[in-house]
Amino acid sequence: MSGTGHGKRAIFAAFAANLGIAVAKFIGFLLTRSSSLLAEAVHSLADTGNQGLLLLGDHRARRAPDASHPFGYGRERYFWAFVVALVLFIGGAAFAIYEGIAKIRHPHAIESAPIAMGILVVAMVLEGGSFATAVKEASAVRRGRSLVRYIRESRAPELPVVLLEDAGALIGLVLALLGVVLSVTTGNPVFDGIATLCIGLLLGVIAITLAVEMKSLLIGESALVEDTVAIERVLADDPKVEAVIHLRTQHLGPEDLLVAAKLAFDPALTLPELALAIDAAEVRVRAEVPTVRLIYIEPDLHRNR
Repeated sequence: MSGTGHGKRAIFAAFAANLGIAVAKFIGFLLTRSSSLLAEAVHSLADTGNQGLLLLGDHRARRAPDASHPFGYGRERYFWAFVVALVLFIGGAAFAIYEGIAKIRHPHAIESAPIAMGILVVAMVLEGGSFATAVKEASAVRRGRSLVRYIRESRAPELPVVLLEDAGALIGLVLALLGVVLSVTTGNPVFDGIATLCIGLLLGVIAITLAVEMKSLLIGESALVEDTVAIERVLADDPKVEAVIHLRTQHLGPEDLLVAAKLAFDPALTLPELALAIDAAEVRVRAEVPTVRLIYIEPDLHRNR
């Protein structure tokens, strides 16, 4: 199954979990007045919106190529993932940082602390389930790479976004619970504000990480190293090809790779034989790397013989 299918399952799981968690956290905040619980409620609400934007990007990316966009709309998925980082995460981070500073400057006691703790523990269980789903889906497509390397190198934005969201949510919940516990046990509500501030800084780090990764994809990234090596190998795997003079690749979308190559063919080939050799090279490339959609091969002479 494609990375899109795996990503969608993780998105739907995260959407359901975050929506329920956001409602529970807002109710908890109204009962307890905990700023860290409010920050976490806004965090979960932002995460729920994130999933909607990722699904919107996937839908819009499926539009057929047209005169204005002859290579299609695959990069819509990168754009909406960038919006997730730029607007929702940074907005959530700014709110949490503001709320944390306000609570530190003007602390007030947490009401009904057991309710807050119970909601946070339940939220951890739900977020843990969502994170486990995302890890399972990523394991099917990360080719043995570590999760960190997969997030850095993935050309599909959905799973890395969900993985970072869920990991950030779990860490944020731990910080919120720690803030509530310390505020209650010490009688000093400033700890709740400190936890809220830490949650905001955490969201900011995740936002910056996502923005950097999505910016690189929007500009245009090449194929993975292993895919580039495989393409070059199968292009050269023909006695009619004397050399691969150069090879350029670029992702037009997560499952939409453009390949441009200049090949030195045997100069004794006739024009029909050359055309057949080019067609055969395209077939070999697509069989080896199924994400390759467009291939442009320029025949040339190997002048360094």
